[in-house]
Parts: sequence; C-alpha cells; structure tokens
Amino acid sequence: MSLQTLLSHLESFIPLDPEEKVRIELKFEQFSIKRREKLLTAGEVCKDYFFIVTGCFRMFGVDDKGFEHNIQFAAENDWIADIGSFYSQKISQLNIESLEISSVLRIHQQDLFELFTTIPKLNRIFKVMIEHKYIELQNRVLQNFSSTAEQRYLAFLEQYPQLKNRLPNTQIASYLGITPEFLSKIRKELRDN
Repeated sequence: MSLQTLLSHLESFIPLDPEEKVRIELKFEQFSIKRREKLLTAGEVCKDYFFIVTGCFRMFGVDDKGFEHNIQFAAENDWIADIGSFYSQKISQLNIESLEISSVLRIHQQDLFELFTTIPKLNRIFKVMIEHKYIELQNRVLQNFSSTAEQRYLAFLEQYPQLKNRLPNTQIASYLGITPEFLSKIRKELRDN
C-alpha cells in the first residue's frame, strides 16, 4: 500500500512504465518512526531521502543559545531530507524529527542516483520537486524580512493547510520566528475579525 502511495505521488508528475515502477519499489525501504524520533541529527551526513507515508516531521536547526528554529514541515505525500548534506555528503547542521508516530519510505543516496541514471523520468521528477521546494524557501526568506507576523502566519496556513490543527503553537511559532504567546494573539485577532 505505501509503495503504491509513493508511485501514485511520482506519477502525479510523469507517468511511469511498469518496469520503472518495479525498479523504484526495489530501492525503497519502509519503516515506522516513533514520535520525537530523529531521521537526522545535526553533525551527521544525510545519507537518505524520505517519503512520508503517514505522519509529520519537522526540519530544524539549533542556534548557539540553544533555541530551535523550524525550517520546514513535511507530512503525508511529501519528502524530507537535508538536501545540501544529501548531495554534498557533508555534515548537516540540521535535525529531522517526527512530530507524530509515522511511517516513511527511505532511499539511500547511491540507490537514488542509480535510479536517476536508469530512469531519467525520475531525475526529472526530483528536479521539479526540488525546484518547488526552492521556490517555497525563497518565498519564506522574502516573507521573513518583508511581511508582518500575521502575514507570515497566513502564508503558513496557505502552504501547510493540513497542519494547522496537527502542530502545537510552539512548533508553528518557531517556524514563524515569533513566540507562542504572540501566535495565540494573532490567531485570536483573526478569529475575532
């Protein structure tokens, strides 16, 4: 079932031949993750790319004062990896942690690169996915220095509509760069208007 979810996701970009699907299925490994378990810890090299079948994850960094800063969330039918570390095979400064009990499909870097060679369509799919993530990141950086906290919260709701009620205020506030109390104030003002 979960491999079919992955294949359906990939085919939402480009249709795959039956043989290509079989090659892809053979390279992915499924496993379950406990809440608050890490797929990646800062100081490690990101060796895998993860497709989320069920559950929710956050990617975050920790500043020199020990404060956590959420960079990205990912839930069902999405991918998560420290792309910089994955492609360069250099040590990551980021953590990837589950926020819920989750099920993921993992592919190792070498296996993914082999599939890129043998299935050029897959290479194109990942190129498009990474372009979309890059655009999201650009928009987020622009919002951080040109938008109010309320505008950033509304943009978060647009980008992650399915996560609004799944994430605690602390996680959303960390992503927005505000305190949980200020986020509660914004939510109250939006409800009252």
